[in-house]
Amino acid sequence: MSNATKLIAGILLITVPTIEFGGTFLLRILSGREPRYTEFQRSMFRAGHAHAGVLVVLALVAQIFMDQARLPETLGWAARIGFVLAALLVSGGFFGGAFGKRQPGGLIALLWIGVVLLAFSVITLGIGLIVART
Repeated sequence: MSNATKLIAGILLITVPTIEFGGTFLLRILSGREPRYTEFQRSMFRAGHAHAGVLVVLALVAQIFMDQARLPETLGWAARIGFVLAALLVSGGFFGGAFGKRQPGGLIALLWIGVVLLAFSVITLGIGLIVART
C-alpha cells in the first residue's frame, strides 16, 4: 500500500464519525423528535446521509485501486482527491439543498460539482486500470 493511499484512507476513516453523528440526527428527524422539518427536508437529509456513507466507502476502495492504476502522478493525485471531494460535495449538496423548505436551496449546486468530480475520478481510475493491464 502506497503512502498516498495510507494518507487519504486515514483522512477518510477520520470522517466516519461525522457520518455516524449524521445518522443520529437523521434518526431524531425520522422518529418525529424534530417536527420542524418538512418532508422535503427529511428526504434531502436521508439522501445526503446515504450518499455520504456510500461515497466514502467508494473513495476508500478507490484508493487501493489507485495503487494499481498507471497514471501520471499529478493526474493520480487529482483523482484521489476528487473521490474525497465528491463524497463531501455530493452529500453536502443534499444537506445544503435542504435549507429550502419545499425545493432545493442554492447550495444544491455543490451536488452537481461533486457529481462532475466523481465522474472525472471514476473515469480516470478506470482508464488507468485498463492501461495498467498491459
